[in-house]
Amino acid sequence: MPNYSLPVINGADIFPVHKIICIGRNYAEHAREMGHDPDREPPFFFFKPQSALAQNGDDFYYPDFSHQVEHELELVVAIGKSGTKISATDAADYVFGFAVGLDMTCRDLQKEAKKLGRPWELGKGFDGSAPCTAIQRGGLDDLEQFGDLVLTRNGREVQRGNWRDMVWSIPELIAQVSRYIKLEPGDLIFTGTPAGVGAVEVGDQLEASLQGFSQHLTLRVVSDAQ
Repeated sequence: MPNYSLPVINGADIFPVHKIICIGRNYAEHAREMGHDPDREPPFFFFKPQSALAQNGDDFYYPDFSHQVEHELELVVAIGKSGTKISATDAADYVFGFAVGLDMTCRDLQKEAKKLGRPWELGKGFDGSAPCTAIQRGGLDDLEQFGDLVLTRNGREVQRGNWRDMVWSIPELIAQVSRYIKLEPGDLIFTGTPAGVGAVEVGDQLEASLQGFSQHLTLRVVSDAQ
């Protein structure tokens, strides 16, 4: 059986990953660049399977079934306690820590599925589509030490945004998700991406960071045929 887990920074523990929950259109400018009005939408979410998880430094294999893979930079919240119907007031008790991740997306598959009125999980949930750093333990109060999320592609900045600009805050996201599904230790919540999503190509080097966070996420895009 594959071992789907992430290291814990400055600790001997590992964080076994259970569910990967991704929030859609949670930054106003990104919602607008995708053609939506952020002021009219409640938060929504979708899932990636455990096999989407990729470790920091792993190669990203460009899937041979897509011709338009795009990067989406995200702050990731790790859940440390079980709960359902959690209030936003109590949400802090369920946070184990934080990480930096990428929601790699086959945009062409997603667009085609939307056009046909079909689910678009194949464009989001393919193997290796959720690269993630190790987990840094901390609570919501510790977020204040972090600044901008930044993504560079081949050394050039392509995405930048601040977690404070999320349309729906982390406590609100935890409350919304737990209204529908039970949150459990090991769950990861990818909290949405700021504006600037764009395509990647074989040979690209990506580096994702969060100001004040101790680890950068790095990956190389390689051909699926290798």
